[in-house]
Amino acid sequence: MQMLRSVLTLAAAFVFSAVAAMGVAQAQTKITIGKVLSGNGLHIPTYVAMDKGFYQAEGLDARFVNLTGRALVTAGLSGSVDFVPIPSGGSQAALSGAQIRYVVGQSLKSQWLIVSRPNIKKPEDLKGKTVGYGRAGSADYDEGAAVMRRAFKMDVGKDYKVISFQGETERIAALINGDIDAALISIPHAPKALNAGMKILVHTGDYIQRAGGTIWTRKSFADEHPEVLPKFIRAIAKAVMFYRDDRAGSIPILKHNLGIDNDKDAGIVWDQTHTAFGAELPKNLFRQIFESRRITMIAAKQWAADKPLPDPEQFLLRSVLEKTLKDMKYVPTKLDNKPI
Repeated sequence: MQMLRSVLTLAAAFVFSAVAAMGVAQAQTKITIGKVLSGNGLHIPTYVAMDKGFYQAEGLDARFVNLTGRALVTAGLSGSVDFVPIPSGGSQAALSGAQIRYVVGQSLKSQWLIVSRPNIKKPEDLKGKTVGYGRAGSADYDEGAAVMRRAFKMDVGKDYKVISFQGETERIAALINGDIDAALISIPHAPKALNAGMKILVHTGDYIQRAGGTIWTRKSFADEHPEVLPKFIRAIAKAVMFYRDDRAGSIPILKHNLGIDNDKDAGIVWDQTHTAFGAELPKNLFRQIFESRRITMIAAKQWAADKPLPDPEQFLLRSVLEKTLKDMKYVPTKLDNKPI
């Protein structure tokens, strides 16, 4: 009889564990998150949240969809990707009538570098030279052009030429081959350029703050899945705080997601970026996403020059974001640079 009771107890425990496991599995909500090809330093919190299991801990069965930035915007608008970390493309879509809502921030500081061949001694030496940027309208074009124009009085087309490359690795290769004289790259790709004998000419973060990698979703998704939004925000906020404080734990994540070869180079990236992220979205930085896009659209004759910018706050789920961060006792990021 004692043996029978033991067997029954074990069987009951097994059934309970199985039911509990099924409950956890059923609680997981499937979501997709955009990830640009080769990775992007502005999007590090999304990588941390995935590798450290923060999405899963929030009941989210998350997977990445790997595409170029432009393709991710298209996929986000069509519903093929739920969360898209391409704020500039999203803002143009929103200003053009797309129904999207921004959810949570990532980078609060410009993280691009202009790296050059050794013979370029100062930014002004790029006059008449060729620089590699990303596609026109993307952050890896706009932020380089903005700093060169505002800080060094040099305009694209007038003072220097630009060749657009989709990926940063292609820009570095063109720089090494001598096809271009300088390139705008994110900090995580800097070790590759430096190891090839290139030099850092400009840190854009010394001049501008920028809400890079800010994540948006379709309004219909937000309306249909309101319970997912706080979970997603918490996962990103946890990732921000983890990355801010845990150097050793962050290095494997940087190597895995950004193609960094060794701990030393990954450590360099962490040292330069760990205080640059924030889940919060200061109103002035959020507005800049849209104002920058409005200027680009005016130049492309897609927006009337005398047409004012609508209030960007209508495109942000600010009440959900701020309540979630407050409830989880999130510690905001302290920015240490001044915009020009």
